[in-house]
Amino acid sequence: MNKEFLKTMLKSVRQGELSIDDALQSLRQLPFQDIGCAQVDHHRHLRQGMPEMIFGEGKTAEQIVAIITAMADRNGNILVTRLDSEKAKNVVRAFPAAHYHAEARCLTLVSLPSEPRGRGTILVVSAGTSDIPVAAEALVTAQFLGNQVEQIYDVGVAGIHRLLARREQLAAAAVIIVVAGMEGALPSVVGGLVDKPVIAVPTSVGYGASFGGIAALLGMLNSCAAGVTVVNIDNGFGAACAASLMNRI
Repeated sequence: MNKEFLKTMLKSVRQGELSIDDALQSLRQLPFQDIGCAQVDHHRHLRQGMPEMIFGEGKTAEQIVAIITAMADRNGNILVTRLDSEKAKNVVRAFPAAHYHAEARCLTLVSLPSEPRGRGTILVVSAGTSDIPVAAEALVTAQFLGNQVEQIYDVGVAGIHRLLARREQLAAAAVIIVVAGMEGALPSVVGGLVDKPVIAVPTSVGYGASFGGIAALLGMLNSCAAGVTVVNIDNGFGAACAASLMNRI
């Protein structure tokens, strides 16, 4: 339940198009709604400026459909992350207007145009092509939250000239999300080139000694570049939420 929904409801009451009892019935579900499998937080958009979003991994398609149904009743836009293609088919069958972003493993259901929230561009940078699924999750999430987003893919330190050729684009961004696996060096390089916040996302991409992303995580936490912050392994979603807060008007 976002501000626009509440404003519309209050105007309808004032103009006599909606009864006070009907308005109270809608407001009874604030701040959350118990649907059995989940406690849906309808108040989050008012509280944080971004709606509750659904983590699809570990949930059944039926549970996801039930949560979306509860959220859609409040006229909110919906984002589901970590959704595999089989579950996505079932969800799209229930909500034909939904769009599945296969590369990002995300699903969006947009009932209202996203309100522009950003003062500048969020730039998503990936070290390698294998890091794109996590970068794409960050990109879809940042766009969903009303930001202008650009991406640069496959510019890792193994060929640093590819990154240096995009210095103008790096300099023009308001916030930069840098996604890298292996040894996780790219955020330090980017952080040393720009005067913008850099959010580092370690990925689980790499050979055995990368320990599923722990090597990249530790490398990023030990970055010598000032202004680099780090989120958890493969957490493109979390990076996008943080970048969106930094980028707000």
